[in-house]
Amino acid sequence: MQLLALLIGVILLLILIIRFKINTFVSLIITSVVTAILLGMPLTKIPTSIETGIGSGLGELSLVFGFGAMLGRLVADAGGAHTIASTLIEKFGRKRLQIAIMLASFIIGLALFFEVGMVLLVPIVFAIAVEAEVPVLYLGISMAAALSVTHGFLPPHPAPVAISAALNANDGKVLLFGIVVAIPAAYIAGPLFTKLAQKFAPDAFKQKGSLSSFGEMKKPEPGQEPGFGISVLTSLFPVILMAITTIYKMTVDGGNTPKNPSMLDSIISLIGDPAIAMLISLLFAMWSMGWHRNRATKDIMATLEDAVKSIAMLLLVIGGGSGFKQVLIDGGIGNEVAKIFVHSSLSPLLLGWIVAVILRVALGSATVASLTAAGIVAPLMTQAGVDPALMVLAIGAGSLAASHVNDAGFWMFREYFDLTIKQTLSIWTVLETVISVVGIIIVLLLNLAFH
Repeated sequence: MQLLALLIGVILLLILIIRFKINTFVSLIITSVVTAILLGMPLTKIPTSIETGIGSGLGELSLVFGFGAMLGRLVADAGGAHTIASTLIEKFGRKRLQIAIMLASFIIGLALFFEVGMVLLVPIVFAIAVEAEVPVLYLGISMAAALSVTHGFLPPHPAPVAISAALNANDGKVLLFGIVVAIPAAYIAGPLFTKLAQKFAPDAFKQKGSLSSFGEMKKPEPGQEPGFGISVLTSLFPVILMAITTIYKMTVDGGNTPKNPSMLDSIISLIGDPAIAMLISLLFAMWSMGWHRNRATKDIMATLEDAVKSIAMLLLVIGGGSGFKQVLIDGGIGNEVAKIFVHSSLSPLLLGWIVAVILRVALGSATVASLTAAGIVAPLMTQAGVDPALMVLAIGAGSLAASHVNDAGFWMFREYFDLTIKQTLSIWTVLETVISVVGIIIVLLLNLAFH
């Protein structure tokens, strides 16, 4: 019954948005209530479940998205994004732009959560696309693929770290094998998949000069734009702060949180928190792209207000998606999926991947799918003598598959690139599934090579 309730919920959501053109956020909340009733949740607990989902989804994200949008708009309005765009086009040439974007996103994605990377990179990718006169999505797919593989396969991202802890896998080994899996997956799901996507979803590649999240890209007067160095430093300031924290924790604390942290431990941890890192970076951007360039405080504040207005609906939609996801988790769908695979005789690596895929499709949360799958396959892994690091990556690959309407990433990609539901399903959902399938194939090959 639980899985049937999920199916009905997804169909209802698609009908409300596509057929009746109901606002996405409103549709998500209606669907959450109906699905919760079908799952048999006590009526008094339904509002709490939805509110908990929205709260957990937007708690940190609202700060990260708000500050990130402000930072991006400051850099864009000052001409910094234009400077970065023209320099990269000049250095790499138009033909190699996808590879350049993919590598830059991969490096940045090592230090940042997926959502933070998306917030910071979309304005830059947009500026490069406008300057190079190519569709925004032509570069956006490579960016999303690179951010996604780092999120799914590489520590210190939450899901790989959590599964590694659950399966007692060595973080260093997971990172090493993870890079071997992630780079081919990013290339296949990025530049290669873009060629295919242009054939089966050509309408999605028509967007060139304007996105609702940013408006028209302003071109500065010649000689008025900031230099390349200060533009890159401002854009990547959060990356630098989070990277400092990550490197410090991996080298000084051995990857663990100290029980009795020193003052330095506490300070480093504080500046590496995504929300605080974005706040510090925004203050730096207000100086480097504002006061330093003789802009009045009033003008800078106007830029910040415009930036927040442009992402207000995006935040609500992500919150609605998180509310729907929470209803599915609280409604017990994860437990139903777990029961199906308790006595399976499949290879542990393949089983871990399949369970994670099904849980990801059912629940929308990569982290919940990963941890539940890890709990199911841990005993089988020990019996079969499978390397725990490879099991982490198999489950990580499964947890990325088939992102759809119950995943915040789906709505983020849709809203940022001004796509329809159909276009998002045919591009974002397929892209994530390509990463997942390529991931498990490489993991199985590694298992054959090292077994």
